[in-house]
Amino acid sequence: MRAFFEKQGWHFLVLALLLIGSAQIFYLANADEGELWQITTHSWFWLAILNSVIHQIYVWLGWRAELGHQWFTKRWGAKAVQAFGMIFIPLFAGRVIFLIPLAVSNANSLDIPPWLRALVAILLAIPSIYLGYSVARFFGVNRALGADHFDPAYRNLPMVTDGIFRFTNNGMYMYGFLILWAIGVGFASKAALIAAGFNHLYIWVHYYTVEKPDMEIIYGSRLKEKS
Repeated sequence: MRAFFEKQGWHFLVLALLLIGSAQIFYLANADEGELWQITTHSWFWLAILNSVIHQIYVWLGWRAELGHQWFTKRWGAKAVQAFGMIFIPLFAGRVIFLIPLAVSNANSLDIPPWLRALVAILLAIPSIYLGYSVARFFGVNRALGADHFDPAYRNLPMVTDGIFRFTNNGMYMYGFLILWAIGVGFASKAALIAAGFNHLYIWVHYYTVEKPDMEIIYGSRLKEKS
């Protein structure tokens, strides 16, 4: 059971601090102005935050349940990754889906010239879009879902060094979430930028408390050989 809960004390401690910090910044910045479809900015903000928390807790539970107990493969066999992805993908997409109405409801709460926010949004979006292309073209959706937790065959595949992965091993964490910042800047929304910041910081919590410890279990000696 140690592996299942490994680093999770840190996970939930930092999550609590991020939630408290984001709430404080949200209220101190008066970022609750506006509404969309009769839903207040305040509600959109917490829906966006809640979706990201549910997503990352789901990944922790799913990966560790599979890694330690083969929970998905015992039930779905060769389709285990796809079964896991049935919930993963909508929750992952929800990070953008909830952020857009949040940004619209709170649009123009920052005084940024339209030309500047368009330029910055484009610059932020480019690496994120390139990452999406690189994942689809070179990395594969199954590997992005954590297929090495489900299928030992993926553990022998070489590291991907094409596309954006020529420049970094952590492209998903460094560049993937820039699209959320682009949305916040594009709509000049305080609330969306705070939510983007929460998302980007929290995904690094996932890396250090879930993915990195899992990789040490899965790849063990191979990681030591590379270091």
